[in-house]
Amino acid sequence: MKRLNNLLCVKSIVTIVLAAVFAYLSITGKISGHDFLTVFSVVIAFYFGTQSQRLNEKISDDTNKNDSNPAK
Repeated sequence: MKRLNNLLCVKSIVTIVLAAVFAYLSITGKISGHDFLTVFSVVIAFYFGTQSQRLNEKISDDTNKNDSNPAK
């Protein structure tokens, strides 16, 4: 359920819609395949880059919490 909620966040919806729109434009010939690949690569790189950054920050925060509260 949490995974579904994450998928439905605004950034994810925008990414999916943008990918679908550019795929449609490429298929119908409104933009070239090269333009589609360029835009799609930037969008996907940004999306996964921010997801990776968020995960790294969470791991870092968890590590810092564990270091500040040593087990007795």
